[in-house]
Amino acid sequence: MNDGMRRFAVLFGVFVFAFLAVFVFRKMQGGEGFFDIFKFWERDREEKFIPESYTLSNKPALSPGEVEFLSALDGEFARLTEAVVPSVVSLHTEGIKRQLMQDWFGRVWVDEGYPVRGIGSGVIVSEEGHVVTNEHVTNGKSKISVTMHDGKTYPATVIGEDRALDIAVIRIKADRDFKPLKFGDSGRVRQGQQALAIGNPFGFGETVTRGIISAKERTISDRQRDLFQTDAAINPGNSGGPLINIYGEIIGINAAIYSPDTEDRGFVGIGFSIPANDVREVFEQILAKGRATRGWLGVRCYDWNPLVREKIGWHETGGVYIVDVVPDSPAQKAGLQADDVVVSYNGKPVANRVHFFSEIQRTPVDREVAIKVWRSGEEVSLTATVIDAEDSESLTRRREPGTRSATDERIIQDIGIKVQELTLLQRTRGGSGVLITAVAAGSQAARRGLRPGDLVLEVNNVRVEHPIDFYARLVASAAVQQTSIAVQRGRKIYRVRPFERVARMENEE
Repeated sequence: MNDGMRRFAVLFGVFVFAFLAVFVFRKMQGGEGFFDIFKFWERDREEKFIPESYTLSNKPALSPGEVEFLSALDGEFARLTEAVVPSVVSLHTEGIKRQLMQDWFGRVWVDEGYPVRGIGSGVIVSEEGHVVTNEHVTNGKSKISVTMHDGKTYPATVIGEDRALDIAVIRIKADRDFKPLKFGDSGRVRQGQQALAIGNPFGFGETVTRGIISAKERTISDRQRDLFQTDAAINPGNSGGPLINIYGEIIGINAAIYSPDTEDRGFVGIGFSIPANDVREVFEQILAKGRATRGWLGVRCYDWNPLVREKIGWHETGGVYIVDVVPDSPAQKAGLQADDVVVSYNGKPVANRVHFFSEIQRTPVDREVAIKVWRSGEEVSLTATVIDAEDSESLTRRREPGTRSATDERIIQDIGIKVQELTLLQRTRGGSGVLITAVAAGSQAARRGLRPGDLVLEVNNVRVEHPIDFYARLVASAAVQQTSIAVQRGRKIYRVRPFERVARMENEE
């Protein structure tokens, strides 16, 4: 062995000896004997876990007598839940979603679509199995199934829908007994009262949350007005489920939530419910006629602006300005005129246009109502009889002007669109603009893929609500420049390729 190897062997031996010395020293410091150190393999094999002793408390922090009221309240909420949950159902829907496609030339077509599935909630309101839910849950769905409290699933069919109020009525197709819940009187609901929200959030199944009525008469859109606001947790899937009072009565149908995050919508403490009185009224109308009944008066109104106020001399708050009156309508028969300001309807002050139409639509058909108007500085009292909006269609279709210049007729023919005004019933279902009733073959409109049933919303970025407005703007624009329009088909809004300017003939001035 050479000197290098001997040195390495010595150093290695010193290292091993030092390691063993330290190991033995530490073990002996822990209380082990010298010879016990070398029996670790036997100790590991024989060592057993020694159970720990413990003592649990057998007394609650407070005795039942100290929280007697809370204990009773807890039990009552549990009984309330047991009583109402069997009447709440979970909905599963299927349908086909189609989209409008548009090429570089402005041609529009509908794709083949793709299947979509949805969830929602509902509440049984009749012994025959009628269920109330939201219209946005059932709209466009070809298949609806209902899962009961006992876990059984049955098909359901839509009886009727009211898009204006966002209420739908379906019927469960099953031969069994149903336990309906009673409609409560939502007019007696007070701010601060307790409420339970029951539904199928995110598809988890029946879920109960508790809160209070945070506010009343909340408005979140032109169609959704006078809603209850609640802090009972409502999430996607709760739509159509009931809002319940402490008596187990339906005081509202959960319809919407407020969320500042538009991409990931979740409950942040603000939910909205449709009052039960409105729901019951629509429910009874749908079962009687297959549709909701809306009152109709026959007036067209504009929101206030400084020019209109200056024109008629009205500078007070509230009121609604009458632009014109439909011929032969209840409004004309009552004596309403253009440029009138309606200040009171059926004994209630009129706040604005939305409030005015809401009151008209809620007025029972054939009911006489008192109307007070401001006309040229004087207050005039009138009486009108409200009719069914469905019966007003023949009155609301305005006739186009009887005479047009040759230039105007040529422009309209070249564009190739015929339109008519929407009925009030169509407007209460969410429609706006003017309805295309015909498209001439080979016209500019035909080449851009327009077709009957489309809604024209805007001409050159200006909204149009009546055929007279539409044709006036179309003619004035197309005679001198390209003209753009915004169109709605189904629930999709798009802009078509601009119409080309229609050149005048040499003999036209």
